[in-house]
Amino acid sequence: MGMTPILSIFHFLFLSLSLSSLFAAAANQSKDEETPFVGVNIGTDVSNLFTPEELVAFLKSQQITHIRLYDADPALLAALAGTGIRVVLGIPNNQLLALGSSNATAVAWVARHVLSFLPSTLISAIAVGDEVPASLPSALPLLLPALRSLSSALSSSADPPIKLSTPLPFSIILDPFPPSQAFFNQTLASSFLLPLLEFLSDTDSPLMLNLYPYYALMQSRGVIPLDNSLFKPLPPSLEEVDPNTLLHYTNVFDAMIDAAYFSMKNLNVTDVPILITETGWPSNGSRKDEPFATKDNADTYNSNVIKHILDRSGTPLHPEITSSVYIYELFNEDLRPGPVSEGNWGLFYGSGTPVYLLHLVGSGEFLATDTTNRTYCVAAEGADGKALQAALDWACGPGLANCSEIQPGESCYEPNNVGSHASYAFDSYYQKEGKVPGSCYFQGVAMVTTTDPASRRVTSPMLELMQLRPVRLRDAPDSDQEKDGIKASTFFTWS
Repeated sequence: MGMTPILSIFHFLFLSLSLSSLFAAAANQSKDEETPFVGVNIGTDVSNLFTPEELVAFLKSQQITHIRLYDADPALLAALAGTGIRVVLGIPNNQLLALGSSNATAVAWVARHVLSFLPSTLISAIAVGDEVPASLPSALPLLLPALRSLSSALSSSADPPIKLSTPLPFSIILDPFPPSQAFFNQTLASSFLLPLLEFLSDTDSPLMLNLYPYYALMQSRGVIPLDNSLFKPLPPSLEEVDPNTLLHYTNVFDAMIDAAYFSMKNLNVTDVPILITETGWPSNGSRKDEPFATKDNADTYNSNVIKHILDRSGTPLHPEITSSVYIYELFNEDLRPGPVSEGNWGLFYGSGTPVYLLHLVGSGEFLATDTTNRTYCVAAEGADGKALQAALDWACGPGLANCSEIQPGESCYEPNNVGSHASYAFDSYYQKEGKVPGSCYFQGVAMVTTTDPASRRVTSPMLELMQLRPVRLRDAPDSDQEKDGIKASTFFTWS
């Protein structure tokens, strides 16, 4: 799932505490690169993109310590200097021809995009291409030469050494269930995959793998159950047992990783670790064709995969090894073409507002400090200005919200627009009511978030231009929000 350069949008940012706590935990656990961590992919097909400086401020506010970029944006790499954020730097597929056919081009690329930013910017790895066997098979003969040329150009340039690999699609693995019978596509095994694995072994680099239980579920035609895909607990009688190894699998994610380990073992390679460069779940999709793409399922999957990694759970085959993961992705890429789900993989909207609240309770010391309950009520994305004004009138009138700080001359009067003032009033009412269900609705123009409204930027140009008139009282009764969810159950059997 590819992307492009980097970003421009706003000057607020304090915290979205749910995700802040998550990545604080990752930061505490990633004192060195051997410790499993959770990172995020950052795509750029987003309306109103952040500037590099704003993006870095956002990452720091969320305590995100590992990111993967799909291209080398010099402005962003410069902005990341001194932050301690570790970067997997991507090289797009369209650059493989030049890098794979010319050592001089590889040397020039490394000098421009890597050496000029070290050591202030922490570039931990370079992802050369993206899913080349599936997305651009004609470039496959150039991939290994590009890796070797870049490796030669990078030699002795960084301490610790920068890893070099290429993210592969899971589709290169055939018959993945049960894992013990999995093997690499034979047309790629000897000509490409074995030389690649030998290169990774020689350079102490990981096998980068894009791994999506969501797609496994969608393609299984009911064979894989939803609960297995989402890490939901299963009774022992419903756990899947690999008949060849007698290993028990309670989730699809572990089964897919072990399928990759078995596939490597079939090529007599056992010393290459796995790095999950993409995994995630879409929060919205076509109701007809993508019924499992819901906020509830996205929340469940991403919350559980994060806990799985930070708890160092390993896999049934390798309980002693936990692969680090990069969640796909940080922002909803609303400009991406294709199915509805393509623009709905993000943890955040482009404005920095969470798409949903992760639920991370129950994972040791980190989850003891989980703060998903520190929620706020703000004006909803794209809300109509007149409807917001009516709701603001009610909140500051019959709703008895404390609106004193948004009066002229007071500390929260600026910015003087209906969106910012409504967010302040909505949250005042929401907190006063004890965050009970229905207290953040306001006829559909409000939404719950983990971003403090005191730091929230209003993103609608119409709302930014709309000057507030004096509040008039009007009754606007609240009602509870309906959750967009889906339940499903099937039986998971391997044949």
